Amino acid sequence: MSATEATTRPFPTTAPLPAGVVLRHLRAPDDFHDMNTIANAIRRAEGTDFSTTDEQFAQFYADPPGSDPATDVAVAEIDGQIVGYGRAAWHAELSGTRIYEVIPFLDPRLAGSELFVALVDTIEARDRLIAADHPDGEKHFETFGGDLAPERNALLEARGYEPVRYFYSMLRPTLDDLPDAALPDGLQIREVRPEHLPAIWAADQEAFRDDWGFTPGTDGDYERFCTDRVMADTSLWRIAWDGDEVAGQVRSFINDDENERLRRLVGHTEHISVRRPWRRRGLARALIAASFPLLRARGMTEAALGVDTENTSGALRVYEGCGFRPVTRTTTYRKPLT
Repeated sequence: MSATEATTRPFPTTAPLPAGVVLRHLRAPDDFHDMNTIANAIRRAEGTDFSTTDEQFAQFYADPPGSDPATDVAVAEIDGQIVGYGRAAWHAELSGTRIYEVIPFLDPRLAGSELFVALVDTIEARDRLIAADHPDGEKHFETFGGDLAPERNALLEARGYEPVRYFYSMLRPTLDDLPDAALPDGLQIREVRPEHLPAIWAADQEAFRDDWGFTPGTDGDYERFCTDRVMADTSLWRIAWDGDEVAGQVRSFINDDENERLRRLVGHTEHISVRRPWRRRGLARALIAASFPLLRARGMTEAALGVDTENTSGALRVYEGCGFRPVTRTTTYRKPLT
């Protein structure tokens, strides 16, 4: 079978498809631009303060975690035009629970349609095949929704999904200096050098082990951490050291493409983590405050971040204390895979 035949053959599904819809395998890289356009549109509709460039999208699909693009991506077309896609993926949480992701991205104008249901059913079926090769144990489907997409939420809940976690996108409307945010005694912020990257990655992984749903990063995740042209601009990072130990970090970034599209000047103060021995000392607040002048110097006027509303380390309270306020809420949905 030729490569062209492999990517144009129908994607296997038992779900009834609406008239005129073709569901096929991924044709990479030709499909990526249209897929990314749809992904960014649905994120906005769901209230997610995040978008990807075509370059980031292609980089992700070079090695998507827990997923094989050749077999696990279904692309939906109407009259030869891509209107959506779905991806099956899986990961094992630190607890041992296996999560089978149902990732449907559909043109927001079709979000409440029978095509959305067919896409969900198709990706669930693919996940079941993947799960069948895994050992017995706790297994769940997982997908996403948001307060700005009630039609999608209703369809998911009608198919047995239940909300299990809520996340805020938060915004600070200014980058004015933050008072009372001194770095704790004994710690030092150092500019990032290439040889620091392994220690920064390891510290971040350790800190997030306490978070709900934590999944250890893969080699591919580390590669993206080192090479992503938007999120890995280390000149915007604030890393706190205690001797030769990384105590905490804020890895800010600016997505110029996102800002241009949305006509705003937002810097993201994200990837915020503090290791256990240095918590409850105001370190996260200090590093966030130290990030604002860097973003201001780049012409930004606002700061954004995302947070698990039930984070056990009190992150939501810290961010509210730094002047961030919720803008939108998204939802993680799960249902048992039986």
